Amino acid sequence: MAAIYKRELRYFFHTFVGWLYLAVMLFMTGIYFTVCNMLSGYPTISYVLQSVVFLIVFAIPLLTMRSLSEERKYRTDQLILTAPVSVGRIVLGKYLALVTVFAIPLLLLGLTPLVLMQAGQFQTGLSYTSLLGYFLYGCLGLAIGLFLSSLTESVVIAAVLGLIAMFVCYIMGGLCNILSNMGTTAVADIVVRVLQCFDMVSRFDVLSSGYFEVEAVAYFITFTAFVLFGTVQAIQKRRYAVAGRGIRLGAYSIFNILIAAAAVIAVNLGLNYVPDRYTSYDVTVNDLFTLTDDTVQIVEGLTDDVTIYVLAEETAKDNDLDRILEQFRSRSGHIRVEYIDPVANPMFYYKYTETPPTNNSLIVSGKNGDVVVDYQDLYVYEMNYYTYQSELVANDAEGQILSAVMRTSTDDIPKFYGILGHNELELDETFKNALLKENAEYEEIQLQTADAVPADAAGIFLNAPLSDYSADDVEKVREYLAGGGNALIVLPQWSQTPPANFESLLADYGVTPVEGVIVEGDRNSYYQTPYDLFPFVENNEITARIYDGTVLAPLSRGLSYDEETEDVAYTPILTTSDEAFSRVDPMNATDFSKAAEDIDGPFTIALKAEKMTESGEISQVVIVTSETLFTAEADAIVPGYNVKLFGGVVSSLADREASVSIPAKYYEIGNLSFAAGTVYLVAIVAIFVLPLGCLIAGLVIWLRRRKK
Repeated sequence: MAAIYKRELRYFFHTFVGWLYLAVMLFMTGIYFTVCNMLSGYPTISYVLQSVVFLIVFAIPLLTMRSLSEERKYRTDQLILTAPVSVGRIVLGKYLALVTVFAIPLLLLGLTPLVLMQAGQFQTGLSYTSLLGYFLYGCLGLAIGLFLSSLTESVVIAAVLGLIAMFVCYIMGGLCNILSNMGTTAVADIVVRVLQCFDMVSRFDVLSSGYFEVEAVAYFITFTAFVLFGTVQAIQKRRYAVAGRGIRLGAYSIFNILIAAAAVIAVNLGLNYVPDRYTSYDVTVNDLFTLTDDTVQIVEGLTDDVTIYVLAEETAKDNDLDRILEQFRSRSGHIRVEYIDPVANPMFYYKYTETPPTNNSLIVSGKNGDVVVDYQDLYVYEMNYYTYQSELVANDAEGQILSAVMRTSTDDIPKFYGILGHNELELDETFKNALLKENAEYEEIQLQTADAVPADAAGIFLNAPLSDYSADDVEKVREYLAGGGNALIVLPQWSQTPPANFESLLADYGVTPVEGVIVEGDRNSYYQTPYDLFPFVENNEITARIYDGTVLAPLSRGLSYDEETEDVAYTPILTTSDEAFSRVDPMNATDFSKAAEDIDGPFTIALKAEKMTESGEISQVVIVTSETLFTAEADAIVPGYNVKLFGGVVSSLADREASVSIPAKYYEIGNLSFAAGTVYLVAIVAIFVLPLGCLIAGLVIWLRRRKK
């Protein structure tokens, strides 16, 4: 076998074929590597591999077309077949030589993460899992090409057959989707399932999306072994045909092939019945597809049955969503997942909602009612202002599903009221959705038309009023808080005429706003200007989810309070550095230097105050001095952390031990950053030097051999 392996390698590198293959692969991967990783800064090479996977369609026929067909054409196969080595070793020797040539560009690409991870946080696990998927895809393709080469003595026919086979496998996933959408009969379903056995790209996509899936790896390995076994049987049949034993050996070969096929099917089907927790592993840095510990704890504690209906045919399901649903199901015997074909049952949704949900939407049904989670709400999209297109940036499936499960299985649904009527800042949809994910309800009321704050209020939001409260409005809020009510109070931006009545509510808790606007002197504690603060996050129950992260608090003010006050307990939430100061007259400032009248820091810019009322109840208020802290614009700078802080505040006001809201998980972990000179150097080497070096080496070797 070793002799055959070396013989095949010599062919590739003593002719122009191997060098041409290396040049093309290095050139294409070099282009995508430069664009995706060096210029765009993507922290994974999976984008490169997904972009060049189409090259396998053309590379496989180039490598395999003459492996066995040329031997057969020139009758040199007789010398090999009569050698003292088994047919299996002959096939394996040739196959390993093909794999070696195919793997060389991948080995070079596999070294790049060692360099890229020096430029920032890098998706190492995802990158190498994707590289493994590409390698296994190519290995199966090489086995198919080798098999087709054994069927003919024409190199051209072998190349054409290989090209057709690889192209069909490449488009098989899209073809299966088309067929599944055309009909739902049992026959159509069987046809789709059979065709899916030839869908190699979807298995590669699984390994490139952040999952190390044993099923995908087993598919490539078992089918590669099966095709190689078929190649051996095809050669064996021809080897003994001249000896008059063809019929007997043919029957024997068919029997062996059937046994091998049954074994392959058994392995792949058997893995379908193994729970995903044992066969699928999340390899993303940010655990994108793994349930958080909080979700697992809540789901395992369920005592009532919950059914999750997925409005999609199972053959056209969203695989990422299906994996998350499977994790929910496997963690609790009270959760059942059922797929409903919207074509076969077009009106199924009507008993839950009158608005038709999109495909793959969820209907969560439990003892306390039903919740419809639209498919579009499971993902977060943001506008890319470079392309002016909406782009998928985060996966919110876990949080949305957990919220729906909780709403349908628990009686603890706190209700919060937003106070209107004073030009308040409207609560963004992002934060309204965060309330729903906290398993809470939200309603807006006008104090001017209400006799009092509703008695069922778990808390009220006073969100940065631009006009002052009337004495009557202040009294209504004060009566509510005196009865043990809770509030989130967001102060409006600094004004030369502060809303005195509104700020008097803070005095009830011994808190007074510091005059002016905070300027942060520590460069590591602000964003673009010293007014846009990255405050220190204090460690407490409210900040438990963001203690290792960063929030953005633009245009904040300081809070003054006496920590020794006996009837009020204070818990700082966000604080500044010691280098911060409060600019008393920001309107007339020309720079960020400290003036004589400015007030020295540090400052608390968000805190929780708990006060024992005369009725014996505990009233909680969370006071925030940045008007835009709880806005989508600020949250977009520190993806998700401002929303997480808001969830912690809501959970605290609702007297929950911990937040039940799971924030959306962002796909990107931050881009890599390279100097321009480094990018140019890598581009020159990857796109020009390496490919041209291979072409020149191949040309020199070819010319030398011609002279001989």
